[in-house]
Amino acid sequence: MATRKRHSPEQVVRKLATADRLLAEGKDLAAVCRELGVSEATYHRWRNQFGGLKADDAKRLKDVERENSTLKRLLADAELEEAALKEIAKGKLLSPERRRAAVHHLMKVLNVSERFACRVVGHHRATQRRDPASTTPGDPDAALRAWLREWAKDHPRRGFRNACADARGEGWNVNHKKIQRLWRDEGLRVPQRRRRKRLGTSTAADRPTADAPNRVWAVDFQFDATTDGRPIKLVSIIDEHTRECLGGLVQRSITGDRPIDELDRLATARGYPTVLRCDNGPELACDAMADWAGERVGLSFIPPGEPWRNGYVESFNSRVRDECLNINSFWSLAQARVVITDWKDDYNHRRRHSSLGYQAPAVYAAACTDR
Repeated sequence: MATRKRHSPEQVVRKLATADRLLAEGKDLAAVCRELGVSEATYHRWRNQFGGLKADDAKRLKDVERENSTLKRLLADAELEEAALKEIAKGKLLSPERRRAAVHHLMKVLNVSERFACRVVGHHRATQRRDPASTTPGDPDAALRAWLREWAKDHPRRGFRNACADARGEGWNVNHKKIQRLWRDEGLRVPQRRRRKRLGTSTAADRPTADAPNRVWAVDFQFDATTDGRPIKLVSIIDEHTRECLGGLVQRSITGDRPIDELDRLATARGYPTVLRCDNGPELACDAMADWAGERVGLSFIPPGEPWRNGYVESFNSRVRDECLNINSFWSLAQARVVITDWKDDYNHRRRHSSLGYQAPAVYAAACTDR
């Protein structure tokens, strides 16, 4: 069986010219079609499509049609790419996991090919087809990932640096960059609220220096509330050198005598500090506190409206707020005392402090020789 022959536009135009010459010689259409080797239907179709064109014109028409089809395809691809870019998440897709998820999403929603989705996302197809190590049974970091998830469950407001210090303390031979990478892979990042920088300058020329333990104590107040709306007032006392939380109070109301009693209790066990740093609150800037201090303890009041001058206790208060008060609901004063006391005990004995070389404050204080 003879196969059907496809003619180029130039061949069609030349055969039509031959047909015109044969018809002018007096031959009928059937004989002309037999000589050209085409059917009469094909002849009429050619006449309607290419009638009156020369070979160069036919070639040019075919090139224009090809260019139009190419432009239509490019326009369709551009519109599809624009729709794909709108479909995927905003922002840069930096990690391979996010790129891989974006490719799967485009293939599912827009019903496009993997090649097209990878081109839009900017993801290599070999990387797309390779399963990440975290999803394979032979993941070498599976145990460390599980440990990080458990650690983050117990300490939801601490970052990867504290996790790295605790991991090394428990025997994991890892560096901070690997912990950071696994921390991000597991989605354990802790969002931080960025504060605006204050205008102005802050000089520390007249501030006492905590160059040894028991040299400078800092005291400050915090407020919270139980579920019934009644207030809770907290007093925290820290040693600025060792960062220890020496003591504190959790009461509904605290007058000027209660902090003095707590300071006397601490001084009985540890001795009196050289300087007590505090703000100008009525519980501290009162005659009772001045009588208690006398000549044995110096009172260093920070300027009004400048809490950053008492930065150590303010930093401690932010940790209490972020890691304890904000993630717990207190239904009674007794429960609040238990939860806050347990958190302070964990802070002193187990929470590693970056400024102390990632040692717990109590551990650093026990090894401190600067007396």
